[in-house]
Amino acid sequence: MINYSQEVEKMCCVAKGPKHGPAPIPEEGKWVKAYDIKDISGFSHGVGWCAPQQGACKLSLNVKDGVVVEALVETIGCSGMTHSAAMAAEILPGKTLLECLNTDLVCDAINVAMRELFLQLVYGRSQSAFSEDGLTVGSGLEDLGKGLRSQVGTMFSTEKKGVRYMEMAEGYVTHMALDKDDQVIGYEFIKVGKMLEDIRHGMDANEALKKNTGNYGRYAEGVKFIDPREE
Repeated sequence: MINYSQEVEKMCCVAKGPKHGPAPIPEEGKWVKAYDIKDISGFSHGVGWCAPQQGACKLSLNVKDGVVVEALVETIGCSGMTHSAAMAAEILPGKTLLECLNTDLVCDAINVAMRELFLQLVYGRSQSAFSEDGLTVGSGLEDLGKGLRSQVGTMFSTEKKGVRYMEMAEGYVTHMALDKDDQVIGYEFIKVGKMLEDIRHGMDANEALKKNTGNYGRYAEGVKFIDPREE
């Protein structure tokens, strides 16, 4: 029962105009008027950060009829957050989107990512908005690429000594190529995920290392090659 103040009780009734309902949002190739959480479907991402902003999380969820059926939790910058991600990955699937929003996902950054992702989905800004029937369960793995590792960029630089490339989307950077003016013109990298996969499947470690070592840019034209971690 709803209680009304005396002032409201004394008011006369004014008829409401047409009831248009909510504005339709694009969901998996359809335009949907969302009234309940079960009306929400889609695949989307959210990025979150903790209060001291020492770490961040990228959360990807595949939602079908309001229920999370797939979760990908990627974290960076905080060692404790990796353990929180493991717990969140167990917690999320099988819950409704609203349950997830109101569940303690262990880490501030993951909780904030959940909030941002929720907004993406309920406002119809999902990655699968115009994909008929949405994305299949397992689509989150495609974000990781071959080797199933998060794509991370790690760079360090100082005013005095310049830049060091540590990690690129291609993999772990082993050497940087410099030209005659000591400017970066390329780098060598190891595809760590693919290398470990080959080793697991029986390939000799040295052979796997050689197979999964590549370079980018004008690496072969380098006048000087440096190890970014030691030189």
